Amino acid sequence: MYTCVLAADISGLSARIIRIEVDVNDGLPVFDMVGFLASSVKEARERVRIAVRNLGIRFPAKRVTINLSPANLRKDGTSFDLPIAVALLHAFGYIKNAPDENTMFVGELGLDGSVRAVRGVLAMLLEGRETGVKKFIVPADNAYEGSILDDVSVIGVSSLKEVMDFMNEEVSLTPVKPDPDAWKDDDSKDDFSEISGQEEAKFAAQIAVSGRHNILFIGPPGSGKSMLAGRIPTIMPKLTLEECLSITKIYSICGALNKDKPLITRRPFRAPHHTITQTALTGGGRIPTPGEITLASKGILFLDELPEFAKQTIEVLRQPMEDGKVTISRLEGSEEYPSDCIFMAAMNPCRCGYFPDLNKCRCTINEIHRYLDKISEPLLDRMDMSVEMSVPKFALYGRYGESSEQIREKVEKTIEIQQKRYLREPFSYNGDLGGRDLEKYCPLGDEQMQYLRDYFEEEDVSFRRLTRIIRVARTIADSEGETDINTDHLAVAISLRSINKKYWGGDRL
Repeated sequence: MYTCVLAADISGLSARIIRIEVDVNDGLPVFDMVGFLASSVKEARERVRIAVRNLGIRFPAKRVTINLSPANLRKDGTSFDLPIAVALLHAFGYIKNAPDENTMFVGELGLDGSVRAVRGVLAMLLEGRETGVKKFIVPADNAYEGSILDDVSVIGVSSLKEVMDFMNEEVSLTPVKPDPDAWKDDDSKDDFSEISGQEEAKFAAQIAVSGRHNILFIGPPGSGKSMLAGRIPTIMPKLTLEECLSITKIYSICGALNKDKPLITRRPFRAPHHTITQTALTGGGRIPTPGEITLASKGILFLDELPEFAKQTIEVLRQPMEDGKVTISRLEGSEEYPSDCIFMAAMNPCRCGYFPDLNKCRCTINEIHRYLDKISEPLLDRMDMSVEMSVPKFALYGRYGESSEQIREKVEKTIEIQQKRYLREPFSYNGDLGGRDLEKYCPLGDEQMQYLRDYFEEEDVSFRRLTRIIRVARTIADSEGETDINTDHLAVAISLRSINKKYWGGDRL
């Protein structure tokens, strides 16, 4: 007897529909599984055999062949256990109603017949919905994750016996309803108004968020670098539904979703420790998985104490910062992960933290140079802004600046201007401008061109840095509602990275 059941697995950041084909015929008792299978899928044979036996069902002495189609794609993971078991039970005659083409099964089986959670269920549901699947049978622990899709039927099950009784119409299972609390955004208690002073740094943060620009904060301990960075998500615009699903899909595949709140409604803020490895930061491994830079998509990747990171680790960020994606190549193929986040970093100017205040700094000149030289020039070139912060004057209470809501309103207006301008383009932010697009959307007059030419010749900067200065100037002009970039906008953009020369240029001690 032949039976076919729909299943799915994960490859990179996308799901694939897999057809589980089971054929049971007379012959020598054999249980074969074919279809380019990883060891975790081959092991499903024993998990399914014992789980079925623990239901009180004996395997008939038949020749059983299971094919996972398409056979040219390598299958990995434990999500095939449940669909294989359902297909077998129907082929053996224990499930009377054949699974139809509109139903997909996903889940791992325990030896006792329990159905256990798997990663990437949301991605599988989204892919299944695109191909016309209307009903999904998933582990109960993954059901709320799938409930955010209100146009399909998602049924959570806890055991193989429950699935068998449901298929035989002996029990009725109710689809999980969308949880309205999943869409609530828990507002952060942190607010920009709590930051005293630091007006230049707060303005730079506003511009960085408005145009998707990378930014570096440098200053002594206690100047508020980490405090400011931690509050930047509060001035970012709310996520759209499409962005929510995109981020949640990534976290689902990585197994990083909160079971009680299956939908991510706040922009990610990832702040890995400086002991992180290259693989954990950008993604990879024997079986490629996304890294922190991908988990920060649509949000912020913040590296505190930047020079404390291994130099090789932070250097691998150069290409993702430029291209907006990470490509991981392995013998079996390559995977491409998004890195469309704002890169922010903070650092002290020396190991003790107090340079250039020589009254406090305990470092020698060579120690200061070694510490600063951990940050390479190519990496600095990819920072759109570098802002110096100083320890604020004493003021415990009563000095409140603009709130996060007020700044977010300005950010949203600036973003709206960009989205209208780039309506017909594949990008939406000034930070993505490059090549001919820069010339098209950032035209400069003779005065502005001469200003940049003088800066280029006097400071001996790279063309990459000039490009980023023009991008920032474009965002500054948009924040002021100006159509054209004038010399003042360029001057402000240059001033927001002028400390590079102080710490890394010829002016340093």
